[in-house]
Amino acid sequence: MIPAKEEIQRVKPEVERYVRQRISEFKSLRENNLTTFDFRPFVNIEPYQADIFSEACFCILTANSSAVLGIKLQKEIGVDGFKSYPEEKLFEIIRKKGHRFAHQRAERIVKLREKENFLLKIAKEKDGKEAREKLVKEIYGYGYKEASHFLRNIGFNDVAIIDRHISRFLFEKGLVKPRKTITKKVYLECEQALEKIASDLELTQAELDLYIFYIKTGKVLK
Repeated sequence: MIPAKEEIQRVKPEVERYVRQRISEFKSLRENNLTTFDFRPFVNIEPYQADIFSEACFCILTANSSAVLGIKLQKEIGVDGFKSYPEEKLFEIIRKKGHRFAHQRAERIVKLREKENFLLKIAKEKDGKEAREKLVKEIYGYGYKEASHFLRNIGFNDVAIIDRHISRFLFEKGLVKPRKTITKKVYLECEQALEKIASDLELTQAELDLYIFYIKTGKVLK
């Protein structure tokens, strides 16, 4: 088995330009509250715009689902739709795309509208880990993974997204012990292991996540 750092170095030349592009899109989202995402050639979908609120909704949609489905829904619903569509319309769009938890996700998106100003304030925080604690406390349904996902996608570089792809990568490389569930303690243990890899490779946590996701899926998404 190829050690973690060596495997990341092996794939880096293949996808470095896509990783840099994605990081630039995230940075624009944080600085301007607007960005244009282009996921080609990994997903056959035309570029589209997203703002900070729609990105928080995207992170709700990808939980227990997939990034590809979340991307398709984010494009179809659009910046204005996340803020204005009735819950019933959101439900129908999400259901038709095949999401298993369409009703719950539509309900959460409508509820999140109450927190739009809070999300814009979070984007101005300096420390990602402190911002994550505030999100977990304030946003209904956000755990460490969802909060970290949102923060990374709006330009924070210092938090890790411990999903099934990342945890499996760490387990396979022998960097953490296999666990059946990812508790807060396990999450922070995994994040610490990733911080060491990122430091050794002179990458940010945000960049490292995109490389590992590519190793596990063959795609650079978000």
